[in-house]
Amino acid sequence: MLTALAGGVGAARMLRGLAGVLDPAAITAVVNTADDVVLHGLHLSPDLDTVVYTLGAGSDEERGWGLAGETWTVMEALERYGGQTWFRLGDRDLATHLYRTQRFAEQATLSEVTAEVAAAWSVGVRLLPMSDDRVETRITVAGPGPGTSTEIGFQEWFVGRRHSVAVERVRFDGAEAAHPAPGVLAAINEADTVVICPSNPLVSIAPILAVPGIADAVRARRDDVVAVSPIVAGAALRGPADSLLRELGHESSVVGVAHLYASLAATLVVDDADAELAPGVEAAGMRCVVTPTVMRGRAEAAALARVVVGG
Repeated sequence: MLTALAGGVGAARMLRGLAGVLDPAAITAVVNTADDVVLHGLHLSPDLDTVVYTLGAGSDEERGWGLAGETWTVMEALERYGGQTWFRLGDRDLATHLYRTQRFAEQATLSEVTAEVAAAWSVGVRLLPMSDDRVETRITVAGPGPGTSTEIGFQEWFVGRRHSVAVERVRFDGAEAAHPAPGVLAAINEADTVVICPSNPLVSIAPILAVPGIADAVRARRDDVVAVSPIVAGAALRGPADSLLRELGHESSVVGVAHLYASLAATLVVDDADAELAPGVEAAGMRCVVTPTVMRGRAEAAALARVVVGG
């Protein structure tokens, strides 16, 4: 049995690789929900949906998010009215958000809705939100002058402002009062291997760990925890993980990732491009495994998964 902490495109591809080399039914993914947002009255769970669409063979591989063959009729019509369209929602994708919001109105939990959506897409991996409670990533961004910093929601920073403004602080509103979703702690406690997927450590993995009980459960399994670095040759393959690490005082390298994960995981898997940094990873207290980590396709994802499972 394997349990993965996951958030976003890199995690979705890692999970697809793992599902290609293991029985998908033996895999549980605990997915970040702190970047969930309500738009147009609809509840969006971007990381959960990215994982579902990828494992359900429906994702747009070129964009890395949303559905392949998507159309945008609703957004085009909304633009005519001057409506809010900075967060693009495709026509088919809207159905997922409509269903989730309907089920919430019927008092279903996020865990229940996630299981239903995953089943509809024939996702063999067990998907769990990190919590059924509201946790929201809040980003403090620098203003034009001293004393003009502003706190905004994650999606406004990530999508609305294209993560192009400097970040001064990240916090997870509601985390202290949240509870792990049903099954999360048991999945971590009972797994043979726990994998920290190649997701942004500060805004994809950190919110999962911020839910009381989850970080302690992972630390208790440290010897069996394998993390995969999302940083390759000092840069993020997708998204702003590298710039965010620097802005918040961390080193944007596999060594910086090792310092963040050393208390949680015994092993860090890094790309061949960072082979010369292996001693720095080991000095941070982690075993370093060097292998190709860039998942350009299914074959590369499966090869990485074999290393992770065997590492």
